[in-house]
Amino acid sequence: MVQTYTSPIRVYKTPFEFVMAAYEKRFPTCKMIPIFVGSEITSEITSEDKAVTVIERRCKLNVDAPYLLRKIAGVEFVYFIQKNTLDRRRRTLVIEAWNESFASRLVIRETCKYSVHPDNDDWTCFEQDAHLEIKSFFGFENAVEKLAIKQYMANIVKGKEVIDHYIQELIDEGVTHIPRFVPTGITEDSALDQSGIEDEITLSSLNHMALGATASSMTMDKRIHRDSLYKLDADYIHRCLGDLDPVEESRIVELKQWLQEHHKEKIPSDAHLLRFLRARGFNVEKGREMLCRSLIWRKQHQIDRLLKSWHPPDVLKTFFPGGWMDGYDDGGRPVFVLRLGNLDVKGVLRSIGVDGMLKLAITICEEGLVKCEEATRVQQRPVSYWACIFDLEGLSMRHLWRPGLKVLYRIIEVFEANYPETMGRVFLVRCPRVFPILWTLVSPFIDENTRKKFIIYGGEDHQQPEGGLTEYLDGKSIPKFLGGDAECGFPEGGIIPRSHYLPDDLAEMESGIDSISINSESLYQSVSLIKDSYHEVPVIVHDAGTVITYDFDVCKGDCIFTVLFTTSAVKIPSSTPPASPALQTSISVIHPDLKLKEVVRPIPCSDGSSEQGTHVADKAGTYILQWKGVDPTASTAVHSQFSFDFGLTSPPKCKVMYHYDVLTQDEFRGSLSSVQSFSSLSMA
Repeated sequence: MVQTYTSPIRVYKTPFEFVMAAYEKRFPTCKMIPIFVGSEITSEITSEDKAVTVIERRCKLNVDAPYLLRKIAGVEFVYFIQKNTLDRRRRTLVIEAWNESFASRLVIRETCKYSVHPDNDDWTCFEQDAHLEIKSFFGFENAVEKLAIKQYMANIVKGKEVIDHYIQELIDEGVTHIPRFVPTGITEDSALDQSGIEDEITLSSLNHMALGATASSMTMDKRIHRDSLYKLDADYIHRCLGDLDPVEESRIVELKQWLQEHHKEKIPSDAHLLRFLRARGFNVEKGREMLCRSLIWRKQHQIDRLLKSWHPPDVLKTFFPGGWMDGYDDGGRPVFVLRLGNLDVKGVLRSIGVDGMLKLAITICEEGLVKCEEATRVQQRPVSYWACIFDLEGLSMRHLWRPGLKVLYRIIEVFEANYPETMGRVFLVRCPRVFPILWTLVSPFIDENTRKKFIIYGGEDHQQPEGGLTEYLDGKSIPKFLGGDAECGFPEGGIIPRSHYLPDDLAEMESGIDSISINSESLYQSVSLIKDSYHEVPVIVHDAGTVITYDFDVCKGDCIFTVLFTTSAVKIPSSTPPASPALQTSISVIHPDLKLKEVVRPIPCSDGSSEQGTHVADKAGTYILQWKGVDPTASTAVHSQFSFDFGLTSPPKCKVMYHYDVLTQDEFRGSLSSVQSFSSLSMA
C-alpha cells in the first residue's frame, strides 16, 4: 500500500525571515498541534560563514489511535526524525522527516520547502510532498493507512494556521522587521543591492557538515525548479477551482505533473482536469486513464474546432426546440432549456442523420464549457457546472422510437466519457404519464452521481412557491412557457416535414463521430405476413403491475395489431425466438381452451405506420402480441393513401419490424401508479 501527497504552493505575504522566526516558535512543542508532544535537538551544525544551519530533531507524537491498535503495537508514542536545512543566503528552508518508530513495518517520508516567491521578494512560498508505504502491521494495514492519512491531512490544514498564528504573535510582540542574512564584512544595504546575484556555497565552508543534508538540499532545489512548471498556487485553486480539501488539491497537482512530463499536446485547463478527477473519486490513476481516452477522442474527431467548423443545418434552426438562457441558476450556473416533448426525434434523426445528432449534442456540451468559463470570469468565482431544464409536456410513446433511443444511449455514453461532472442540476418539468417508461429505459445509462442531481416535477408542480423552479432560478432565467419572465430565442419545435428527410441510402451511410448503425434489421425482429396470416409473440408476466412496451413499424402492406391475454401458459413453436413464424391460424383458434381475450382493442395499421404503445398488466399470465395481415382495402380508409398496388400476380404482403420490452415493478425506479395502457395510434 503506497499513498502520496503533493501540495499546491501556499503563499505567505510575509518576508522569508519573518516566516522563519514564526516557524521556530513551534519548537520544542506547539500548543496548537495537540499530537506534537515535544522535540529535542539531536544535532546542530552551522557553516563557517553562518549562512547554512542543519538541525536534526527527534519529535514525539501522541497519535490518536484506537486503544486496541495501541495495545497490539505496544507503544504510547511514536517518534519521527526531522532534519531542517536552513540556507540564509539563498533564503530557503528544506525540511525532511521520516518515521523512527516501526521503520521496518511502514515508511513515512515528508519533504517540505519554504522559499522566496519568484515574483515578490517580500513573500514566502511553502510546498510539501509526502510518501506513505505500509509493508505490514499486525494485520491492521488498512486501519493504519486510514489513521495515518487522517492525522496527516488534519495537520496539513492546521499547518498554515499555525504559521499565521505565530506571525501575528510576533507582530503583537512588537516585531515588525527581521533583517536578512548579511555575510561578514557586508552591510545589509549592500546585500540587498546584490540580491540578484546568487552566491555559491563552497565545499570548504561545509566540510564539517553532513553530506546527506547538502545533497538533499540540492536535489530538492532541482525538483522545485522542475515542478514550478505545473505547481498550482493554493489561492488560485480557491479562487478558480473552488474549495478543495488537501487530498483533492494534491491529486490535481499530481495529475498536472504527469501530463507535463508525458503529454506532448496542449494540456487542458485545470478546471477540465478537476472534472475528470471528480468523476473518478480523485483517484489519479483512474482519472488519468479516463482523461487520456477523452483527449484521444477529442483529437481524433477535432472537437476543439467543432464550434467554429460545424454549423447547425436549417432544419435545426427551424425545428430544434432548445437553447441557452441569458441568466443563471442560484448557483451561478448557465441554464440550457430543451422542450423535449415538442422535439420530433424521428424527424430530426432522419433529417440530419446520426452524425448530425452527435455533433449537435457535442456542440451543446462545448458551448456549456465556454459558458462556464464566462460565468467564472463574470462572477469572480468558480463555475464548473451548468443546469438543464427539460420540458416534457407532449412526451409520448413516439419519443421511444428505438433508433432514436439507440442514438440517445450513444449520446449519453459520449457525454459520460468526455464531459464528466458538468451537469450541476437537471429539472424535468411537466412530466406526463409516459415519463416512467422513458426514465426506466434511459436512467440505467446515466451515471449514479448524475442521477442524484435530477429534480422531477409532474403537472404544474414546478410553479409551486416552495420547492418549485423559483427556489432554484430567478424568474428572468425561467422561460415564459414555464411561468417565468424569460423570452426564448429558439423554435417551439413540431413535426418535421418529410421533405427535410435525408435519402434512405444516405441516412444509412451517414458516418462521423463514432457513428452507429441505424439499420432497423439490427434493432427489430421482422416478419412478413400475407392476408389472414398471423404473427404472435407470447410474453410471460409473473406479477401484476408489470408494463409491456411495444414499438413497431409497418414497412409494407397493412395489418391489424392487438394484445391478447390468458391465465394459462402458452407454448408457440418458434423459428425466431421468442416469436412465432407467420401462421395461417391464430393460437386462439388452435387452442380454444386457452380462453384468450383481447386486452387491447384491434388497431388497423397501414403502410408507413409507426406504432408505440404500452400495456400495464393487471394480472399475471400470458400476454400475446398479435399482428394479422389484411388486404389493403380492409384497413382503415384514413390510411389508404399509404397502400401499394401489388397487382394480381402475387398476394399482398405486409412487412412488420418490431421490438418490445417488459418492465417489472422491481426493475422500475419509481411509481407505476400513474401509468396507463395506451397506444400512439389509438390516441390519434
